[in-house]
Amino acid sequence: MGNMLLPVPHFHLAVAAALFLGLAAAGPGHARQDGGPLPHAMPVQDAPPQDDIPEDEGGPLEDEGEALPESPLSEPAAPSEPTAEARLREREDLDLLFAELAQPGGETWARAETDILRIWSRSGSAAMDLLYKRGEAALDTGDTVTAIGHLTALTDHAPDFAAGWYLRSVAFYLDGDFGPAIADLGQVLRLESRHFGALTQLGTILEELGDDRDALEAFRQSLKIHPHQQEAQDAVQRLERKLQGTDA
Repeated sequence: MGNMLLPVPHFHLAVAAALFLGLAAAGPGHARQDGGPLPHAMPVQDAPPQDDIPEDEGGPLEDEGEALPESPLSEPAAPSEPTAEARLREREDLDLLFAELAQPGGETWARAETDILRIWSRSGSAAMDLLYKRGEAALDTGDTVTAIGHLTALTDHAPDFAAGWYLRSVAFYLDGDFGPAIADLGQVLRLESRHFGALTQLGTILEELGDDRDALEAFRQSLKIHPHQQEAQDAVQRLERKLQGTDA
């Protein structure tokens, strides 16, 4: 029998969300880079056994070599893992892009947003990129169960790849599993506290759960990083009116 996800009390979700919002507010200098567990993070579920991971096309990952057989989604082998120097340059590039993204005027923010998303999408491994694309393709067809399987394999093998956690949080959310979705968003924010997409998604979930104050805080934090998100702007206006008692 497969693992069963049990409902998580809303109180626990609110506590976890508050912890994650505090982590995001601490800024990029406080994002953990050691890959260790997030303190007080809610347990999501046990990692599925290797046999439970969908084995279409490429099959399960090899623990050591990451090699995947050829498949229609396969790509040429990617370069080896980025060096520490390359990672530092990438981080510096991100710092400049986030400064550009935060500018209130002009149109250069759209290019900065595109560049940030492009950098975030790099796992550094062709095998991990393939798992990501499989998960993304499954989500595009509405198959959240298969998507979660691929993305769980991805997060197991590449726990420092924030994009994998973020996409799995989207899959959990679409599947109605808000507790695991929030937990995955916490992992995203542990790895990259400036992930505006994770903060906006967290706000969306909290608003659906009726936690309007924490939802408003999540949207506000997201807009501090990326002030051009129309969805988050609309949410802030809506929640401010509601909390002031003027929402119709």
